[in-house]
Amino acid sequence: MDHASHFEISFDQGTLLLKLRSQQQQQIEKIFGGNIWKWDPRVSLWRCEAIHYRDVILALWNRRNENITFADQARAWCEIKWDKHEIHTPRPEQTAAIEAWLETKRGLVVMPTGTGKTEVALHLLAHTDCSALIVSPVRDLMYQWHRRILLALGYDAGVIGDNTFNVRPVSVTTYDSAAIHAGKLGNQFKLIVFDECHHLPGNFRRDAATMSIAPYRLGLSATPYRSDQKHEDLQQLIGPTVYELTIDSVKGKTLADFEVIKIPVHLSEAEQLQYNECSDQVRNFMYERRKEEPGFRWEDLCGQSARDPLARQTLIAYRQKQAIEDRAAEKLRVVEDLFRLHAGTPIIVFAGSNAMARDVSVRFLIPCLLNHCGKRERHEILTGLADGSYPAIVANQVLDEGVDVPAVKVAIVIGGSSSTRQAKQRLGRILRKSGNARAMLYEVVCQDTGEAKRSRQRRKSDAYARTRHRRV
Repeated sequence: MDHASHFEISFDQGTLLLKLRSQQQQQIEKIFGGNIWKWDPRVSLWRCEAIHYRDVILALWNRRNENITFADQARAWCEIKWDKHEIHTPRPEQTAAIEAWLETKRGLVVMPTGTGKTEVALHLLAHTDCSALIVSPVRDLMYQWHRRILLALGYDAGVIGDNTFNVRPVSVTTYDSAAIHAGKLGNQFKLIVFDECHHLPGNFRRDAATMSIAPYRLGLSATPYRSDQKHEDLQQLIGPTVYELTIDSVKGKTLADFEVIKIPVHLSEAEQLQYNECSDQVRNFMYERRKEEPGFRWEDLCGQSARDPLARQTLIAYRQKQAIEDRAAEKLRVVEDLFRLHAGTPIIVFAGSNAMARDVSVRFLIPCLLNHCGKRERHEILTGLADGSYPAIVANQVLDEGVDVPAVKVAIVIGGSSSTRQAKQRLGRILRKSGNARAMLYEVVCQDTGEAKRSRQRRKSDAYARTRHRRV
């Protein structure tokens, strides 16, 4: 055997090291191509990102008949034996998603909220029988995954995050914790599941993928697309979209039938006057600055606000303008009318800011669920909504993604971003099927303000097609 053709692969702090008994760059480029390995003079070895592990091993395996041998010292995962298997029999669309992913064991499964993405992942965990890391955007979802794995597969998963570092062959974590600990844990899991995977392409969180050698990768999302187009990076970080399910295909079947109703409201005379003054102040500032600096952008204004008093006053005016449209008094009247219309029916109110959420909470004496609420408080509020202790709750962004909520069929949106993802996620909170009950989502929008534009942007989502307009 030619010793020059023996490779040793090892894992080092989120990267792979390649030891070759003769550092022949030409041979490395012939086997792997010229874009993976870089010579590291600090350790006198070749180094690459851990995400290339699968391609590296495949390249060596495919050349095993060419007098090439290798030792894989990188992986540190193990097989798993589940204590039980109590997962619901998959529905046809779930079966299609499972089979599509199993063909390559890499890629995205895109399914609307409420169609059972978690159950798809649990079936795949049971099928692969290997060490796995489940990554979630927030702590609530991390603990939710822990409970689901324990109930469905009888496995007490490790928890990495929330001041806990308990690593087990199957563990749950958050994106931030996964990125922080990837240098130590990147070789311990054969499967990595990215829940709400549109969070992954961020500059820091992507380390959770690039510093892991996991050859099996599953991304779950109802809306993977990002306004900054970084969703295109998911192809490299996780794999291609292997299965996609539209809301229309399951509306009235797996998901409840639903209706979206837009209710226009107007600012009061005093609110409109102040709104116009703030708008004029912002518009005039930007106009004057762009005469001096044609490329002046909104980001430049934000950057200058710390040292330029006029820029700071303009930014304050912009915030006041947002607050006026977000906290319009007429919205509270409409919410009151909708509460009366759906008396006895559990309702979720989605606000656009913490301040408006508190306004609604104080006005109607209902619980306010915000991002800084503790785990116990969130559980108590959602339990109270489920058992009827609370007729309604109000939230800002904490319920926008992933968190399981009780079977609610009415939602009222009184503020939010222009994101179609947020629009779909909020609609998804009320689409879990419960008998033949029809879901209703009311979108209360201030006309003649920036909120109307954001509403039009949200309705580019297919879920908001055929929105009806109504005055209450």
